Amino acid sequence: MIKKSHSTIKPINLKEFIRDVPDFPKKGVVFKDINPLLRHPDAFHYLINLWYSRYEKKNIEAILAVESRGFIFSSALALILKVPLVLIRKPGKLPSNTIQEKYDLEYGTDALEIQVDALPKKANVLILDDVLATGGTAAGVVRLANRVGAHVFEVTFLIELTFLNGRQKLQTSSVYSILQY
Repeated sequence: MIKKSHSTIKPINLKEFIRDVPDFPKKGVVFKDINPLLRHPDAFHYLINLWYSRYEKKNIEAILAVESRGFIFSSALALILKVPLVLIRKPGKLPSNTIQEKYDLEYGTDALEIQVDALPKKANVLILDDVLATGGTAAGVVRLANRVGAHVFEVTFLIELTFLNGRQKLQTSSVYSILQY
């Protein structure tokens, strides 16, 4: 079982499991690759338990998982917190009635959707994604949550690229990141 007291797990330097990939996806970008962390069960376990210890007593009623790498971490955390997992997806990927929110990227715009019946009104939700860069995606998810009547308790990330100032786009939300670069 993954759920263990955080204090019984040996601390791990998670930055050792994040690989820099220069010039990906385009020249000049240094991509933070999380795949080495996912291939190391002890590091993955440690990460999920860091989040668990932060949120276990916060009355989180659902986790909003951001496509696609956010799905990985959110599903593990939702399982041990015993809360619903709500998928935030690209347009056309969710069945039934959805609402869409467009957001700005560093190179254009994109959109995400949520099912309109995914959350009860005023649900206390946690938004989880892998990386906070410019903040456009996360800000779009916060707007989606607000539009369906949820209360965003916090937006959390494995990695925050602080030099891109993405946190500023999330001024109305509490933001927490495990690793900062």
